[in-house]
Amino acid sequence: MGKSNGTANEQYFSSAPQSADVRKTLEVTLRDHPVTVETSNGVFSAHRVDLGTSVLLRHAPMPPLEGTFLDLGCGWGAIALALALESPEATVYAVDVNERAIELARSNAEANGCGNIHAGTAAVVPGDVRFDVIWSNPPIRIGKEALHELLMEWLPRLASDGHAYLVVQRNLGSDSLIPWLAEHLGDGYEVGKYASSKGYRVIDVHKLA
Repeated sequence: MGKSNGTANEQYFSSAPQSADVRKTLEVTLRDHPVTVETSNGVFSAHRVDLGTSVLLRHAPMPPLEGTFLDLGCGWGAIALALALESPEATVYAVDVNERAIELARSNAEANGCGNIHAGTAAVVPGDVRFDVIWSNPPIRIGKEALHELLMEWLPRLASDGHAYLVVQRNLGSDSLIPWLAEHLGDGYEVGKYASSKGYRVIDVHKLA
């Protein structure tokens, strides 16, 4: 998952990218945790931590010390790594449709000692699992209908008193997404703007206890 800027990048949303698998090594800092990771062609934000993810990692509050967490649309694993390093006792699921991204997320977790990350397609998550925390830079450019379907598949799986933090570019509909989520999730949730930075909104979805 992730964003694309045109047809050349639609492979980010496919299970099997057509581009050559050319690995690159990056040294990045995720919420004050320095890590060395591998990325590749055909995976979202192969050359850096993208701006939206950076905004989310900068503004999202500290996750609980333990629990069950989700990085929805994990790419090569930046958000999952940040969650796992912040909360080593937590179980972190990293979900994507892109098999190359999943492979990278798995190898990056292993290389950085994050054995608490479980990367895979949606099938990696048992059906009865509920999440204390969801962090996501969701794939806005898959289209509104597909995005809504994706969010309504996963956000109702928040645990009681759980929070999801979604980073969405303001000019790609973040402000209209907030009332849509509030309407469709219903009375058991609170949805609002948590932070704004660099043209992005961080949306907080709270499942009431």
